[in-house]
Amino acid sequence: MLSAASLTIGRVCYLCARLYHLSYLPQICRFSTMAPSAPSVTLNNGQTMPIIGLGTWKSKPGEVTQAVKDAIACGYRHIDGALVYGNECEVGAAIKAKIEDGTVKREDLFITSKLWNTFHSKSLVIPSLKESLSNLGLDYLDLYLIHWPLGYKENAELFPKNEDGEILYSDVDYLETWAAVEEAVDKGLVRSIGVSNFNKDQVQRILNNCRIKPAVNQVECHPYLNQTKLIEYSKSKNIYITAYSPLGSPDRPWAKPDDPLLMDDPKVVALADKYKKTSAQILIRYQIQRDVIVIPKSVTKSRIESNFQVFDFSLSDEDMKTIDTIDCNGRALHLNWVKDHKDWPFNTEF
Repeated sequence: MLSAASLTIGRVCYLCARLYHLSYLPQICRFSTMAPSAPSVTLNNGQTMPIIGLGTWKSKPGEVTQAVKDAIACGYRHIDGALVYGNECEVGAAIKAKIEDGTVKREDLFITSKLWNTFHSKSLVIPSLKESLSNLGLDYLDLYLIHWPLGYKENAELFPKNEDGEILYSDVDYLETWAAVEEAVDKGLVRSIGVSNFNKDQVQRILNNCRIKPAVNQVECHPYLNQTKLIEYSKSKNIYITAYSPLGSPDRPWAKPDDPLLMDDPKVVALADKYKKTSAQILIRYQIQRDVIVIPKSVTKSRIESNFQVFDFSLSDEDMKTIDTIDCNGRALHLNWVKDHKDWPFNTEF
């Protein structure tokens, strides 16, 4: 006979499955002695991807290994990273530790990395991917993304600059880059491929010229920049959106003292009070109910755990609409310092 705690989990599982109309029940229903797991979505190639993951952008060396360990211990199975974050080795150390202590197997995890802007030429893509695999201690990635459509000067540092401090560009076409990423699938180095920070026109150009469709477009997405039109377009093409900076990225290096703080927005705070949840939980739940993959970042154990506790409540339709009203096209990661690049993605509506 199941314990009371197990029955409670079962009721939550049933409620989640009914609310989202998704086939999540097998992943959620675990006995109470096991860490809870997140629902998954099915990508256009049939691979499944947990709808919530741990972001590692801006996670400092010396902090991220423990953060990833804590995340896996409390139920996260999706870890999002990138070569340019400079912390893949620490992420890999955490993955290795949690596999060796029996918490997970490699196949339980969904690991994402990204190709940086200085490796867009076809000849550089596979070597850069293999560098990420070596850093992470893995044989394959579950998802590999072209980090930006922008190409930077190659065979140089990650942020090549001239004497005036301006970023130096390359003119490599991202279609060439995409063809090389497709070859990574052929070689068994990655399971799924996608893009990041691509606008609708850039995604459509890939779709018009690709052999393998992008599975995911990872973009900045939060209520101040709710990306509704891009989400609708992506769904029409069977491409999932992953929301980075879902909490508004208050710790971004270029933030100004008078910039609004999303988690302090009165409407978000009011909903947090209503549901007896944190502002972060409201913002994460908002994305999940939009069928958007979400990757909140934290290195604090209590926040990592709290950010994962978003499957025991549901926002009403009215409250979802209330959150939508605070959209102000408030992009935090605008990259205005490279807006003269031919492939800068923010010169269109979405």
